[in-house]
Amino acid sequence: MIDDIAAFAPANDAVMSGRIPGATLGIVTKEGQRGIHFAGFAQTVPVPELLTLDHWFDLASVSKVVATTTMILRLADQGVLDLDRPLTDAIPDLRQYDIANAPERRLTFRDCLAHNTHLPAVEPIYTYGDDPDRLRAFILQREWRQGPPVYSDINFLLLGIAIERLTGGSLDALPLGAGLSWGPPPGPAVATERCSWRGRVLKGEVHDENSFALGGRTGHAGLFGTVAGVLDFAQGLLDGSGASPAMLAAIRTRVAGHRTCGWDKFHTGWPGGDTCSPETIGHTGFTGTGLWIDFDRGVAWTLLTNRVHPTRHADSGIFTLRRATGTAVLTAVDA
Repeated sequence: MIDDIAAFAPANDAVMSGRIPGATLGIVTKEGQRGIHFAGFAQTVPVPELLTLDHWFDLASVSKVVATTTMILRLADQGVLDLDRPLTDAIPDLRQYDIANAPERRLTFRDCLAHNTHLPAVEPIYTYGDDPDRLRAFILQREWRQGPPVYSDINFLLLGIAIERLTGGSLDALPLGAGLSWGPPPGPAVATERCSWRGRVLKGEVHDENSFALGGRTGHAGLFGTVAGVLDFAQGLLDGSGASPAMLAAIRTRVAGHRTCGWDKFHTGWPGGDTCSPETIGHTGFTGTGLWIDFDRGVAWTLLTNRVHPTRHADSGIFTLRRATGTAVLTAVDA
């Protein structure tokens, strides 16, 4: 058995010292052994609420891998799309007023999955209006400023729109496992930020402003999950029950730098810690979430926190905490 109590020590210290309100650590093996520990508060303001195992976390950018990447790769598996074909196969009206020259029209599904594009990291799309359909049109027709490849929410906004076009429905029609849901979640939610734009503490509604303005269900954010739901998803990748061999190859094979299709792969200094095997993939979320899967060891772990509660403008030490947790988990696994 894994000493999950020792693995939880860094997160417990962060909670006890007040750097983050609450944290849950879940560990699962390929064979299905699990350990879960939690501490602290789901909410501190306006009134305190203790964290429980039943609380739903805003997964933020972990949505990119759990929902969007999985669906894109599943559609590729079904022959609905070709990863190396341009997005215009699904979105023919992308930059439709500059068909000959627009660089966005040459972007492939694989380019966007691996953040291997010229698109900017983020854009305050929510400041341009509050009509989700009009904002989607804005995203498709905007001449995006060009730059070197960076991790970009815009890549996954486009992938989310592509899924909607290919399936003929919204993202909340996608099949998800138990413990995973587009917001608002069907159970108690962990609070995130006191949002200056919305004028309230966010609880059960997506934290990401662009996702909220676009209806709360987008390719880059909007998914909520319980610790059990995230572990179920991870175990499905570990044991192969949740993905085909082609899908597993895509998420484990580098495309550009340390990026695979959707995921980040182990590299020195990354958030998963430096003791991961080379065959480890992971992804983090701005709200304080993260998921890592070490295929060589046959183990996965998720660290779920509300480090942005009640404000993102504080030093929660989340990067150091993630690395310390990864090291503690794998030390316990290897013991």
